[in-house]
Amino acid sequence: MSDIIPMISSGTTGPLGVLHLPRLWLKASLGAAGKLHSDYPAIGAGYDQMVLDGLGIDKAAFESFIAGKPTYVETEAWILEQKGGSLDQGAVTALNDSIIGYNHDDDTRAGICSTAGRADDGSVKDAIHLNNLEDWADFHSQNLK
Repeated sequence: MSDIIPMISSGTTGPLGVLHLPRLWLKASLGAAGKLHSDYPAIGAGYDQMVLDGLGIDKAAFESFIAGKPTYVETEAWILEQKGGSLDQGAVTALNDSIIGYNHDDDTRAGICSTAGRADDGSVKDAIHLNNLEDWADFHSQNLK
């Protein structure tokens, strides 16, 4: 299967407790294998870069590591190795808070709601839930119609 839509939510953590890290691993892995849906960046400027910056991980080093097709567990172990064996929990909390608190602008929200077939009543503003709606709509459109 190619052209895969990443279905792990940005609201998901792995054992390290870092929001979006499992999704970043999935997208980057699919991108490195040439299997990521063309509408999705392997490592984008939004949450992906926020996670790398928040953890103090160099993007090029991460891309090089991911090219070796590591498992998710191996990815967390590599991150810990880069950080001397542990993460700054204050930095993780700040990163997670910034991910949870990020809202899309009105035009992006309206576009996602339209694509997902949901009324844009302003009740869903956060990027995590809006991105989920977009992923689910894209998956349905590509795979179930």
